Amino acid sequence: MKPNNLFNSDDRAVSPVIGVILMVAITVILAAVIGTFVLGLGDSLGSSQPTAQLNIEADTGSNITVTHRGGDPIQGDEVRVVDGSGTESNNALGDLSVGNSTTIETGFSGETTVRIIHTPSDAIIAEQTVTLA
Repeated sequence: MKPNNLFNSDDRAVSPVIGVILMVAITVILAAVIGTFVLGLGDSLGSSQPTAQLNIEADTGSNITVTHRGGDPIQGDEVRVVDGSGTESNNALGDLSVGNSTTIETGFSGETTVRIIHTPSDAIIAEQTVTLA
């Protein structure tokens, strides 16, 4: 071994190794972003449903009483009330906060499953089977 080579280190391989690692990292990040949008996971980020515990009870005639037992406040213009066949109620549900209740005329009759659906997210936030006159 020559004495002048003892203190001369060869660092030429470090730069290509770091370059390969960076290229792999960029490829993985791009694949994750493209995969998220291709699979449609990015579509559901904007509209989230409220988390609330709602109780639906039959009242007189075709009226139902909806009681808010806990969770997020419910905006009446963001929900719709439908029966088991998908028929929407003629009257809208009012705004509800914890402890409040409201009674609405649904126009439904007989034994039916009443659903309260959050319109922006199209998610069912309450569902109860009731018997209406």
